[in-house]
Amino acid sequence: MDKANTVFLIISSVLVLFMTPGLAFFYAGLGSKKNVVNTLTSVFIMCGLAVLLWVVFGYSMSFIGDFSGIVGGLQGFLLHGVKLTALTATKIPTSIYLIFQMMFAVITPALFVGAVVGRLRFKFLLAFTTLWSIFIYYPLVHMVWANGFLAKLGVIDFAGGTVVHINAGITALVLAYALGQRDSFRKNLQEKHYNLSWALLGTTVLWIGWYGFNAGSALGVDQIAVQAFLTTTVATASSMMAWTLIEMSLKGKVSLSGICNGTLCGLVGITPATGYVTVAGSFWIGLVAAAASYFFVNKIKQRIGLDDALDAFGCHGVCGIIGSIMTGLFASKAVNPSIASNGLFYGGGFKLFGLQLFGTFFTIVFVSVLSFVIIRVLKLFMKMRVDSAEEKAGLDQGEHGEVADESISAVTITE
Repeated sequence: MDKANTVFLIISSVLVLFMTPGLAFFYAGLGSKKNVVNTLTSVFIMCGLAVLLWVVFGYSMSFIGDFSGIVGGLQGFLLHGVKLTALTATKIPTSIYLIFQMMFAVITPALFVGAVVGRLRFKFLLAFTTLWSIFIYYPLVHMVWANGFLAKLGVIDFAGGTVVHINAGITALVLAYALGQRDSFRKNLQEKHYNLSWALLGTTVLWIGWYGFNAGSALGVDQIAVQAFLTTTVATASSMMAWTLIEMSLKGKVSLSGICNGTLCGLVGITPATGYVTVAGSFWIGLVAAAASYFFVNKIKQRIGLDDALDAFGCHGVCGIIGSIMTGLFASKAVNPSIASNGLFYGGGFKLFGLQLFGTFFTIVFVSVLSFVIIRVLKLFMKMRVDSAEEKAGLDQGEHGEVADESISAVTITE
């Protein structure tokens, strides 16, 4: 066992787990005051549900066996027969690799919660997440990270552009359309943020945790991990400043919520490319991701009738797509010799770029179709959306019987 690599993965796993409560604060801070508890609960519950699903089904379906390059098997059901002390290629125990991947399985479904807070029944969320994990998330992990058919084709994804962000973003898109619009969205009313301090706190936690997400995906202490740390930082700063300058130019003011969103766009955009690209590549990925997300959120979303409450698709979906495609432009064998060919801008021709386009398109279609099917099946057995009265009052009382603090309680009583 390589002790340095093992300690590195333990720390990285803790950082990735830390991202989920950070996301809870980020979403709750940007959301409305009547849905604070619902938002916090819907995100944080993934720390329990996704962990158990991963141990029972997930690790086995992702990494043990192979069925047509699409999914693993159930030979390791409840980790039966899994040799937890066996060493991986980077000489870390299988147990810590299992835990590291478990944390990805926790944060990914938490991301799409942002699209549906305030109108999705909590029971439906639990049921949907269970089926989504089994039929969408674990197969994608297998296809991309367990030498499944996308990996064999040559599609690359260092830390989760397809598996995490496009997946969660497209799921958010489908859920939002299936739920329908809120009254406030139809009337083009801007709901006030509950607490921007929470949003900034959540953004900070996510940024810190993202180093475990990206650098940790090198699975060892080496130059690739250092490169991932550096490119993550540069892309995030580039994206933050790009969003700031665009907002300043078009609106004349700079909002803290915009800075937080811009920061997250860079983190998302660089994720698939972080261990494959130069610093210059990370700069451009961050810039383009922020610009694409900004114009989608502010110019396109309303026009297409997408009520994505906290811009889960607008950030994770859009920036995940941008990052995955731009990996095919900026990937460099000088940075990471493990890739088969350079990106388009580094003399590799269209091969890798075409593969990234295919992998991105496949992920979008795969997730869209299966998410739609899961929703339709579940709606045969349970209601998806809360009734209009509960939606108007907020889900904190209707779904959970609690409020975030006494000031919200007082406002509710007077209203």
